[in-house]
Amino acid sequence: MSNTVSTPEDLLPAVARGDASAVKACLDRYGALIWSLARRTCRSGADAEDAVQEIFVSIWKNAARFDPERGSEVTFVATIARRRLIDRMRQAGRRPNEAPIEAGGGMAISDDQVAAPTELREEVQIASRALAELSEDQRRVLQMSIGHGLSHEKIAEATGIPLGTVKTHIRRGLIRVRSLLEEQRERTGRGVEA
Repeated sequence: MSNTVSTPEDLLPAVARGDASAVKACLDRYGALIWSLARRTCRSGADAEDAVQEIFVSIWKNAARFDPERGSEVTFVATIARRRLIDRMRQAGRRPNEAPIEAGGGMAISDDQVAAPTELREEVQIASRALAELSEDQRRVLQMSIGHGLSHEKIAEATGIPLGTVKTHIRRGLIRVRSLLEEQRERTGRGVEA
């Protein structure tokens, strides 16, 4: 199932359909924008990295809501990014002795922090390859569950697949994706995150 993304406005609908190549294209197209927004807002490189991951997850979950008649794709992505960053600032509260990261603003940025978008991109590529190895039904129910937040019952209703089979597809799909991610982490020497 390989759809091509021909114009900028085709990317988010392709992500919403579960097109693995669109996920990579989304990272490539918007990674720098999101990283720069997070870097300006977050207090540390680790916080910025977490924010970038959160933002991309939110973009993928909300991709189906994109309407090109209401605005451009970049506006949709930037709006989600800003909202997530504002939510993070509210949750963390303001700490008086910490300043946001500014490019070249006197704060040293480690190699690990600079590499964060690359590592995120690698993780997404690995996950995309893992998803591509699943059956079409597994991919579809995982997209509906994770991407759209539907309950198992709602997925069964929408697809006509029996509830027990939906649960099995989701469980087996997640186990397979996790297994592939663990194998890749072991090969790259990063270890497995709990």
